[in-house]
Amino acid sequence: MGDKLANTKHTLVALVEDKPGVLNRIASLFRRRNFNIQSLAVGSSEHPGLSRMTIVVGGDIAQVEQVRKQLEKLINVVKVTDITEEDMVSRELALIKVKATTTTRSEIMQIVGIFRANIVDVGPNSLTVEVTGDEDKVNSLLGLLHDFGVKELSRTGRIALTRGSNPF
Repeated sequence: MGDKLANTKHTLVALVEDKPGVLNRIASLFRRRNFNIQSLAVGSSEHPGLSRMTIVVGGDIAQVEQVRKQLEKLINVVKVTDITEEDMVSRELALIKVKATTTTRSEIMQIVGIFRANIVDVGPNSLTVEVTGDEDKVNSLLGLLHDFGVKELSRTGRIALTRGSNPF
C-alpha cells in the first residue's frame, strides 16, 4: 500500500481562520517546499469565522505529511488533515464554453444530458455547460466536448468531505 501512495494526489483539508494573509502563508509554504498545488478550493465552513480549504498536492506520503505538520504550525490554521486514504466524497465544478453551430447544438445537448450536466447559457455561437462530479466525470465530458471546440474553461478543483459522521 505504501507504493500506491508514493507519488499520488493527496487531498488535504484545512480549517483556517477567516483572516487576511492566511491563503498567502499557505501557498508560500508549499512554494518553499517546492510542492505544486494541483488544486485549491476555499469556502465557508460550518463554523462561523472559519473557512475550509481543500488542497490537492502530488507527492510522496512522507513529504506530504511533513508539509501537513508545518501547515498546522502556521498562524490562523486550526487543523489540517490528509484525507487521501479516508472514505470521502469529492466533487468538482466546471464551466465549459463550447463552440456550437445549428448543426452541432443538438449533439452537444445530448452529450450534456448523458452526463447529467446543465446548459447555463446559450449564445449565437456557443453553449456554456455546467458539470459537477468527480474528476473523471469532468475530464470525460471535457474530452467529448473538446472535438466541438472548447472556447473557455473554468474548474473549481476538488472539494471533499469524509463520509459518515466523523469530521475530518
